[in-house]
Amino acid sequence: MGANHVVFAPKYRRKAFYDARRLEIGQILRQLCEWKGVNILEAEVCVDHVHILLEVPPKMSVSGFMRYLKGKSSQMIYEKWANARFKYRSRQFWCRGYYVDTVGKNIKKIEEYIRNQLKEDKIAEQLTLEFEDPFTGKQK
Repeated sequence: MGANHVVFAPKYRRKAFYDARRLEIGQILRQLCEWKGVNILEAEVCVDHVHILLEVPPKMSVSGFMRYLKGKSSQMIYEKWANARFKYRSRQFWCRGYYVDTVGKNIKKIEEYIRNQLKEDKIAEQLTLEFEDPFTGKQK
């Protein structure tokens, strides 16, 4: 069974809603993986995207599993937080598409990368908050 590094994001990247519920969304994704027998090696739900390193059973395609994961999790998110339907016009919580890469020998580096992703996002966010506009001299 090979490992796959998958990255996907919520539609419109609504950080306020997503960040407040990122742990609960992570639980939903974990539960769906368990139901399908998909092993999560490493995962991080960041402020506006998700990184998962997972092992999909050979009898299942990665694209079929991702269709299930994104579709079923959208349903569960809308059932849990009914008011989210007004923020997300359709019943699609996630953006179309995703990034996937098959991981071979460098599995430990990918695990470490995912583990540090949230910390790196927070550092990048702090840098952007302290950014000064070169044209106006004001903080952005």
